[in-house]
Amino acid sequence: MVRKKDTLLLDGECGLCNKVAIFVDKRKSSKAEIEYLSIESEEAQELITKFSQKQKDADTVYLIRNGKPYIRSAAGIRILLYLKWYYAMWYPICWLFPLPLRDIVYRIIAANRHRIFKKPDVCLFK
Repeated sequence: MVRKKDTLLLDGECGLCNKVAIFVDKRKSSKAEIEYLSIESEEAQELITKFSQKQKDADTVYLIRNGKPYIRSAAGIRILLYLKWYYAMWYPICWLFPLPLRDIVYRIIAANRHRIFKKPDVCLFK
């Protein structure tokens, strides 16, 4: 299945993921074309089957940008590229932090997200 838009795969039962999708959608650039899918959806699961084994096993946020999948902090940082310029300008600065350090921070947040953010009543993306 060829996607016309870049796709952000998020946990549909996560309050943080829901807030991220809302944040991005309200602040995205007029040129940005991105869609959001719940990882639990059939469509997302079909996309994930095409990833490398390492990416399949990651159980994380996924961003498919120009047909290439990104996970964890690499996906999170690339989301900045869809936002208006005053957010996108942080993209090169974020790359100054080494991947292992970024992913440690990502994993700490991911491990605690359900305690900090209330589960949404309704998933706002497919």
